[in-house]
Amino acid sequence: MSRVRRSTDWGFPRWRGYGSSRDAAQVRLCDRHGCSEPGNCPAPKSPNNPDRWYFCQKHAAEYNAGWDYFAGLDAEEAAQREAQERSDFSGFKESAHYGWAGSGDGSRSGDELRALEALGLDPDADFDAVKKAWRNRAKEVHPDVRPNDAEAAKAFQTYQVAYEVLRAAEERREWRG
Repeated sequence: MSRVRRSTDWGFPRWRGYGSSRDAAQVRLCDRHGCSEPGNCPAPKSPNNPDRWYFCQKHAAEYNAGWDYFAGLDAEEAAQREAQERSDFSGFKESAHYGWAGSGDGSRSGDELRALEALGLDPDADFDAVKKAWRNRAKEVHPDVRPNDAEAAKAFQTYQVAYEVLRAAEERREWRG
């Protein structure tokens, strides 16, 4: 005769914990041969294919290291695809608005990185360094300093646009309450 045990189910579903059933949990193993880790990172088998590999985190990083998203596209098509992806998934950039991410860790856009490169700065430069670099470079090629010099005028415009891009990005990063 079996002994009656007290039930862990109080009859109200939300009191049960997640995974509290006594059944075995289904775990998908990594698709990499010989790996026994759980495979919880999906990766496409080929571009535009719905089939997925399921790797552990280590093997997913290894797989993604060699992945070229823009393979087979020329520069114009790659830029067009990048612009389309940014416009479709702009909501994921919300964390940069609130300043959760610092400036050297992927929170800068491609335009900001190109502007920093035009000013000769590192990707993690703060806005004070941007102002200083812009002033120094603009003084050298300002149209009042070098009149009738087309290349200096073009360089000045480049520095001016780069500064405007970075200033606007800095204003978006600041929270104004």
